[in-house]
Amino acid sequence: MFKPFANDSDALNINGDALSVTNGTTRITIAGDLSIARDKTGLATALALQKAVNAIVDALQKDAALPAKLADEPPAPTGTADNPFI
Repeated sequence: MFKPFANDSDALNINGDALSVTNGTTRITIAGDLSIARDKTGLATALALQKAVNAIVDALQKDAALPAKLADEPPAPTGTADNPFI
């Protein structure tokens, strides 16, 4: 079972590997190209997507210490560097 924000290693694939939901302790990445057909397979695909998104929303809503915004990852660079190509 996919538990959002539980670790940095779990991944959930929807409709084969058309859409991947990759877990992280601070961010979850959703990547891919998902087509939902108007048929029973499309319904199953849509329900799998809904279940994943609902789990993410539920985890966020239950987090009493949820910050307003995370710091940038990686941190924004400071200073400047010479361009080695010119």
